[in-house]
Amino acid sequence: MTKTILTQEGLEKLQNELDTLKTVKRREVAEKIKTALSFGDLSENSEYDEAKNEQGIIEARISQIEATLMNVEVLDAESLTTDQIQIGNKIKIKNVKTGQILELSMVGSREVDMKVGKISNESPVGSACMGSTVGEIVEAETPSGAVKYEILEISK
Repeated sequence: MTKTILTQEGLEKLQNELDTLKTVKRREVAEKIKTALSFGDLSENSEYDEAKNEQGIIEARISQIEATLMNVEVLDAESLTTDQIQIGNKIKIKNVKTGQILELSMVGSREVDMKVGKISNESPVGSACMGSTVGEIVEAETPSGAVKYEILEISK
């Protein structure tokens, strides 16, 4: 199994989610099942079916997170450099054609959140940028076609 690369923030977020699922969510779904059982006949008890379904989803997510945590590699922020783009860096890039400037954080695929500018090293833009240096022009094959970006800044 391949290692999952996470930032310290991503690791903490995953651990918190696991803790919430194991303590809060499991208890909530157990209560729902208990309540649904009190309604009697299980053959026509949609509340019971929904609660058991929810329980299955929660247990699957717990298993998924535990498997990820067993194969995780946490980035060492201290050893992070700004010579070349790597996971953990913040970057500022400019679309050569439109002039649009993007400020992004390079993260592993498990931490992607485009709403806050976190892109994966496996995404088209992230992959094109990996290993690049300030001033370099990279070309990313996006769903809307090839896009050229100039690397303006690399920071921690």
